[in-house]
Amino acid sequence: MAYATDLSGICTSLGAADIETWNRVVNGILSHAESTAADLNAVIGRDPDFALAQAVRGLSCLLLGRREMIAVAQEAYQAALAAARRRPPTAREAGFLQALALWLRGSPVAAAECLQQVLDDNPRDALAMKMVQAIQFVMGRPDLMRRSVETILPHYEGHSAKGYVLGCHAFALEEAGEYALAERAGQRAVELAPDDAWGLHAVTHVFDMTGRAQEGLDWLNGREASWAHCNNFRFHVWWHQALMHLDIGDFDAALALYDSEIRREKTDDYRDIANATSLLARLEIEGVDVGDRWEEVAEFSEKRAGDGCLAFADLHYLLGLIGGGRDQAAARLVGNMARARPSDGDAKAIICRNGHHTALGLHAYANGNYRMAWLNLQKAVQELQAVGGSHAQRDVFSRIAVEAGLRAGFLDETENLLKERTRAHAGCQDGYTLRRLEFLASVRENAYSGHSARARAKETI
Repeated sequence: MAYATDLSGICTSLGAADIETWNRVVNGILSHAESTAADLNAVIGRDPDFALAQAVRGLSCLLLGRREMIAVAQEAYQAALAAARRRPPTAREAGFLQALALWLRGSPVAAAECLQQVLDDNPRDALAMKMVQAIQFVMGRPDLMRRSVETILPHYEGHSAKGYVLGCHAFALEEAGEYALAERAGQRAVELAPDDAWGLHAVTHVFDMTGRAQEGLDWLNGREASWAHCNNFRFHVWWHQALMHLDIGDFDAALALYDSEIRREKTDDYRDIANATSLLARLEIEGVDVGDRWEEVAEFSEKRAGDGCLAFADLHYLLGLIGGGRDQAAARLVGNMARARPSDGDAKAIICRNGHHTALGLHAYANGNYRMAWLNLQKAVQELQAVGGSHAQRDVFSRIAVEAGLRAGFLDETENLLKERTRAHAGCQDGYTLRRLEFLASVRENAYSGHSARARAKETI
């Protein structure tokens, strides 16, 4: 068989007849396209001896953070091994198989390192680049995301995937607090690759973190085609738009987007549950009545609460259970997180440490024990990076910490937390911070007025 080179110019163990479909798989992974799974299955169906396709299938299953997908990933790994025996993979392709094996042994961290070595050896490998970014993201390691993409950037002149690489760079820069650089990189990414939803959303993150909600809305408006092709990632981009409306106080618009776009499809994917629960929690913090919307996500959250795959997922399932008033299920989930053991893998170590600390605070908050909630959450928010996700996604836990502090009477400490949050937002005060600082000022003014009245009464006596 004559082997073909892929869109990165790298030799594969795939024949020329199927390379076009495989390139669609790679482009689909880069652009978060809904068509990717069908294209991947087509490649596997046409050439079951192409081990790399099975390895990518297995890694993609593990990225879903669902317990039942572990068995599917294991099956994909066995299929990849069998394919490799029939047709030896290239050294680069063998690296993907090794990465899958490492993750199945409980170490996504080692899997990412293995794929990073593949990328070091093949810096123009856009597929390896994106897979490294994806794994490091769910493991809460944006510093390594940035280091990885910046190492290979000089190799992408003339590469068809340059826009997607710049999109990944933009997001890593944003998470590092390099907002101006991130904004420029993301804008350039979308210029080069109009369907780069990741780069587009990286710029949206910049607007969120720098308190420029209206600019964020203007950026997204008219660019819907950039994420219309996406898998469920499109719901996340709509979620960002809802956050912008929330920030400027247009709560009705945020709730309307929840119904029309964010929960357009009632899925139980943890990323979709995270969109839903974190937005509903933010709305309730602002005093918005969300009606019976919690019930639907609580139902899904209870069914998925035993997965124990990722701390980020568990914490959002917990938000769903709390919001839906499922107290026993919430207590069970917190207990499950406490019983996770670091010896069972990288993800379990994060669940039982960083995740559990946060869960204790959320559970105490739900039960009205605001002092305990504050004591747990104000510490937990300092170590939340490890649970994965973005600053914008994790901010819901910071907001709940602030609410707990205010309700428990820790006014000075809560103000300090708001100041820390403002520093992380490049010194910008967003709508949430401004509203909370106004509330703090009113509480203190009322307390001072009450004290002065009592003092005057004593003088009169």
